[in-house]
Amino acid sequence: MNGHVRAVPLAKAYRLLNHGPTVLVTAVHEGRRGILAAAWNVAIDFDPPRVAVILAKDSYTRSLVEASGRFAINVPCAAQAETVMRVGSVSGHDLTTDKFSHFGLRAEPGITSDAPLLEGCVAWLECRLIDEPHNQEKYDLFIGEVTAAFADDRVFSDGRWHFEGHDALRTLHYIAGGEFLSTGPSIQVRL
Repeated sequence: MNGHVRAVPLAKAYRLLNHGPTVLVTAVHEGRRGILAAAWNVAIDFDPPRVAVILAKDSYTRSLVEASGRFAINVPCAAQAETVMRVGSVSGHDLTTDKFSHFGLRAEPGITSDAPLLEGCVAWLECRLIDEPHNQEKYDLFIGEVTAAFADDRVFSDGRWHFEGHDALRTLHYIAGGEFLSTGPSIQVRL
């Protein structure tokens, strides 16, 4: 990770997702690593911090999350749009190696789990799976309790995003058909 990575207090971890970015979910089990793109994710609680993400039934990464009980949510930036599309367009089931090796992605294990934290992202949330078989099976909905959170202090500090002057580090929002929007300028409202 770069020298700009700072821990985010768990009470502020929800702010890493509350603006709706596309994320990369990673997991590892018995040495097998997986990564997938997920546009459907949300912070759902403050204390303890919890997040939810949709993981398709047939995804390789989902099987690793279920087996390990851990995952990480990586928040990629505009500079990684092509990587997000590549990772989201190939199944780990179809490769002879993992997507990290296949696409030359660099990652390191998290602090509270071995789930890979992808280099170059602007935020990372390590999660412990809250096992809810009904929601997982019926809705593909996975809930995680955030056990550690980090962000790039060039664009997130004091519990707030501030992208001005860092266009390549703006977060991504997937539309469809290979098209993303990136986070735009902030609008400050004071009452």
